Amino acid sequence: MSANRPAAVVVLAAGEGTRMKSATPKVLHEICGRSLVGHVVAASRELDPAHLVVVVGHAREQVTAHLSAVDPEVRTAVQYEQNGTGHAVRMALEELGGNVTGTVIVVCGDTPLLTGETLRQLARTHETDGNAVTVLTAEVPDSTGYGRIIRGADGAVTGIVEHKDATDAQRAVREINSGVFAFDGTLLADALGKVRTDNSQGEEYLTDVLGILREAGHRVGAAVGGDHRQILGINNRVQLAEARALLNARLLEQAMLAGVTVVDPASTFVDVTVTFGQDALIHPGTQLLGATHVAERAEVGPNTRLKDTTVHAGARVDNTVADSAVVGESATVGPFAYLRPGTNLGAKAKAGTYVEMKNATIGEGTKVPHLSYVGDATIGEYTNIGAASVFVNYDGEHKHHTTIGSHCKTGSDNMFVAPVTIGDGAYTAAGSVITKDVPPGALAVARGQQRNIEGWVARKRPGSAAATAAQSAAPEDAARH
Repeated sequence: MSANRPAAVVVLAAGEGTRMKSATPKVLHEICGRSLVGHVVAASRELDPAHLVVVVGHAREQVTAHLSAVDPEVRTAVQYEQNGTGHAVRMALEELGGNVTGTVIVVCGDTPLLTGETLRQLARTHETDGNAVTVLTAEVPDSTGYGRIIRGADGAVTGIVEHKDATDAQRAVREINSGVFAFDGTLLADALGKVRTDNSQGEEYLTDVLGILREAGHRVGAAVGGDHRQILGINNRVQLAEARALLNARLLEQAMLAGVTVVDPASTFVDVTVTFGQDALIHPGTQLLGATHVAERAEVGPNTRLKDTTVHAGARVDNTVADSAVVGESATVGPFAYLRPGTNLGAKAKAGTYVEMKNATIGEGTKVPHLSYVGDATIGEYTNIGAASVFVNYDGEHKHHTTIGSHCKTGSDNMFVAPVTIGDGAYTAAGSVITKDVPPGALAVARGQQRNIEGWVARKRPGSAAATAAQSAAPEDAARH
């Protein structure tokens, strides 16, 4: 295989991650819309390897099920006992038949900031330099906890020493092992059989392979990464939050450089799967999650959360929560609207203040301005739904559908008791409870006739403030009549 297509990528994801203090396996914790291991798998896929193997161990059923969902082509190898990184890679090679010809890339499953481009650079350096093994390294401000890169007088890599096994002088070294390697597959398989466990943990260290291959006369090289933050591993919730902030900033920078205005990046959060059109405008306090797309010239926020939602060109979404919804071109939503799954708002349509919609198709130019619930409904074009309207879709056992035609005008405080159909051009009176179909062009009035009971307050609430006010108003009222 060439540098552009390694023979295999091995992802190490068997550890328990006890410092996360969580019932969720460490590699399944999420940042920016993907699990930690999901980010690593996505970066690895950019190399188009012949094989991609994830080594699982702790909570392996849960991790394997997750991997099947995010990348069905991933193969898994089980490390039943966590006996070190060298042992984990041996399990991966056994899954692939014991020996792999070509370049084998090994990465850690808890490094979500690692990019495919960095992995490609590692693979190119490995093949160009003719190395038996090439380690991706980085110089970091604080190397505590990381394996140190030990170089000889000529600058060549002579070994990697784990933090707990390092001397004081070695711990002062700031160049660290990222845990990412490129190996000659055949030499790797042979060297793993020679790895010993005479260290403080009694484990098979993958890093010992470097010394074994060097002693055998093979070339050991290094590729220094340009951004040390890419190799940051996640061991606790603090580091999880730090990685999320870094990845979020990277995603927003990419969006802004592509022509998106993000008013306040510090209060804006996006997932890796979010996409934008040119000249989209994102206001502060906005979260864009899942497969959300904000098209050209659309405006979102402030204080808005969209998940798996499409906002078409020129639309405006303000102070809104939306999940699996579609907002049509030049439509307006909010403030304080809630679009639930299945909502499809047509072009130039409106879902206004305190409007909730679910499983509803709203035609072009139709307006639901305020204080209404529209559920399980189809509304035609250029219809106006009066304030405080409720689509009564649930009878306690089943959901039913309401259809309202085009160019209708429905009154305020209407109840549409489904299933019911309002024909094109029809009107309904304010305060009506609509239980029967309304023909096109008809006016539906469904409310009790008003009856005034004179003197009721004086008789039933004598001495009250209302009675006093009524008595004071009586002469004036009498004079008017």
